Amino acid sequence: MFTQFIFIGLFFVVLMVGMLWDLGVFSKTTDVEVSAKQAIKHSSVWFGIGLLMTVAVYFFHGQVHQITTLQDLQRYEMEYHIDLNLGRGFDYAMDEFSRTSSISYLSGFLLEYALSVDNLFVILLIFQSFKMNGQNQKRILIWGVIGAIVLRFLFIYLGTEMVSRFTWVMYVFGAFLIYSGFKMLVAGDDDSFDTVNHPVIRFTRRWFRIWDKNPDETRFFVRNEGLLYVTIPFLVLIIVDITDVVFAVDSVPAVFGVTTDPYLVFFSNIFAVMGLRSLYFLLGAGMDQFYSLKYGLSMILVYIGLKMLLEKWAHQYGFNEVHNLLIIIGILALSIFWSVWFPKENLDSPKE
Repeated sequence: MFTQFIFIGLFFVVLMVGMLWDLGVFSKTTDVEVSAKQAIKHSSVWFGIGLLMTVAVYFFHGQVHQITTLQDLQRYEMEYHIDLNLGRGFDYAMDEFSRTSSISYLSGFLLEYALSVDNLFVILLIFQSFKMNGQNQKRILIWGVIGAIVLRFLFIYLGTEMVSRFTWVMYVFGAFLIYSGFKMLVAGDDDSFDTVNHPVIRFTRRWFRIWDKNPDETRFFVRNEGLLYVTIPFLVLIIVDITDVVFAVDSVPAVFGVTTDPYLVFFSNIFAVMGLRSLYFLLGAGMDQFYSLKYGLSMILVYIGLKMLLEKWAHQYGFNEVHNLLIIIGILALSIFWSVWFPKENLDSPKE
């Protein structure tokens, strides 16, 4: 129990220290643009921490679940529906547990990180539509990440409860991911955002006073003549958080398709979300260069959905976590390299 608290406590300490470091560097100036050097450094650090978590999971995930005996492994095997080869003894089964857990975490982290990039396309569109300046973008992303962590925790908790109580929920998740994947595949590239008829805007205008006299207002709330107003940056923050909820509806079930271990789902989600802010400034307006990533993500969602529907059949033919990781990496790499090898401007330009 003590080791479990230490590991989880260190996890949150790393998050807090990392967030303070991130905010400290990015908040030193009020420049409109964040330098590419800062963005690259921060993105690399967060991605590196996410990868290093794979090692921590390998060595300490057993302590998180308080596994000390073969009976503990048997309980874990039955609860999360994985084969640990218990017949070969505790040491072998423990190695299998560590290997399976670390690979499942890495698969979930890479999947969440890639889906987060797709989320950034929408966030960029929102900022551009509301004409948010650089300072407001930074502040909104700060609070957006905090809100995303809280909302992801609630989603994961509810998802874990549903999966543990109703096994058929996995089939519902699988079918939904297949639908989402095909929907993403056929969806057009919408380069506009309705800043008038969006549900959040209409709801807020109906029930609250909106302060829109200063387009560069940095506060979320303004008091004028004794009345309290909400500002446009606050509305954008709410829209960004709601957008993350919409993406979480896809991404959280997708990670449950990789592993139903709630700790691994939470770890992979949080480290992917923590890198969102710096990744946004790294990609910036150049995100449209990775145009084929959307197609790769749609293929991954369809694949994860099929995997969830055919899980038992796949295991009978020797399909395991390593194969799952390789498929996810392969699809992501192919979609990224395709964007690099065949730039969108070359495809759009008419042939002479």
